[in-house]
Amino acid sequence: MSYIGEIISLGVAVSWTMSALAAEVGTRHLGVFVVNVWRLGCAFVLSALLMWLTLGQPYPVYAGTSTWSWLLLSGIVGYFFGDWCLFNCYLAVGSRMGQLLMTLAPMFAALAAWVMIGQTLSWSALVAMVVTLAGIAISVMGRDEQKHVSVSLPLKGIVLGVGAALGQGLGLVLSKIGLDSYNNDVPVDVLPDVANYLPFASNMIRCLAGVACFAAWLIVSGEAHRMRDSLHDHKGLGAMLVTVFTGPFIGVGFSLMAVQYTAAGIASTLMATTPIIILLPSKWLFHQPITVRTVLGAVISVVGVSLFFLL
Repeated sequence: MSYIGEIISLGVAVSWTMSALAAEVGTRHLGVFVVNVWRLGCAFVLSALLMWLTLGQPYPVYAGTSTWSWLLLSGIVGYFFGDWCLFNCYLAVGSRMGQLLMTLAPMFAALAAWVMIGQTLSWSALVAMVVTLAGIAISVMGRDEQKHVSVSLPLKGIVLGVGAALGQGLGLVLSKIGLDSYNNDVPVDVLPDVANYLPFASNMIRCLAGVACFAAWLIVSGEAHRMRDSLHDHKGLGAMLVTVFTGPFIGVGFSLMAVQYTAAGIASTLMATTPIIILLPSKWLFHQPITVRTVLGAVISVVGVSLFFLL
């Protein structure tokens, strides 16, 4: 079928849009920590089931100590710190602006890769950073009653959104280091048969780190009872389940499938259109107005993200 990779990529963008919207609803009902314990716990179980069905063992086979260390650290940075910031950002400024601020993640990933693994920071990456920042600035800046330029969003929400992008970008680089280590752990004669499943096994380890951190925080803060209380909030649980399937499970799985059928740059660009796709649903669900400035800012930010992959 022609353009199947492009169609899957757009489907991933829609999936991540649904995940963001459901996460905002679930977080408002259950709270950041409870949602993430459920979300990452369910994703961990689904990943274990996938490992069992495909590899015959419900755990990351062949992963060594170094692999576990890097991937656990990636889970702490990406899932615990990054998602804590992201879900609190949803509460502060909504999922629409949260997804827009997340377009900063490729910039942080490029900077982290430059510092940590010596990847070249090209001129095209610098151009992409400037364009992405310009798009975000257009969306978050406005004019006050005296016609002075000012930030139109709560500063707390912006800081949380930047923190979420930092967590995802840095977590991605740590995941790459862990996945490279994982590939070295697998016997050469076995690697061709399991290579496609290693990202899912790696994500399973990251989910374990995330759910452990969120659960530990609930226990230490004396709020573990909120997990039991959440069982009575059917709307919150329903939104959480939508987040699980459309985000860390289906979203990640189909994003890996997309790059098998089309160029990685094209797939990444189409998957990055979430800040544009989310505009209409957020208006319908949360009555957030759509202005020329927000549309222009979202489009420019997505163009900036695409430059990371296409130049």
